[in-house]
Amino acid sequence: MTSSRTLILIKPDGVRRGFVGEVLSRLERKGYSLEALRVIPPNVEALEEHYKEHAGKSFFPGVIEYMSSGPIVAIVASGTGVIEGFRLLAGATNPADAPPGTIRGDLALPPAGGPIENLVHGSDSAQSAEREIGIWFPGL
Repeated sequence: MTSSRTLILIKPDGVRRGFVGEVLSRLERKGYSLEALRVIPPNVEALEEHYKEHAGKSFFPGVIEYMSSGPIVAIVASGTGVIEGFRLLAGATNPADAPPGTIRGDLALPPAGGPIENLVHGSDSAQSAEREIGIWFPGL
């Protein structure tokens, strides 16, 4: 495997619940490098661009509302296998399905009837990573 980079977002629930340091610590313990980090206030336009492949789906408005409910922390991380590695570290999208030892399995709360508040986002491919990094870190 070669070194790559990915976008990681600590979502509003992760920031609100004080898990920024925990997520950063887990990234560093896995040996990933932090290339960029920003605290971003709610930004509906950037979120709509980030999630544009879901525009028009029934859950889209709820995702935008949830993601704009507070600041997010955007991170560019790099390392060998970082895209796949972070997604494994994050755990299943639904925290109820995430195994212990993962970010979501250890820290996220089970769904409460609204959008899934699952603490973190990680790019799902190299193409998505570059597109998403361009949204949150223009010119990087």
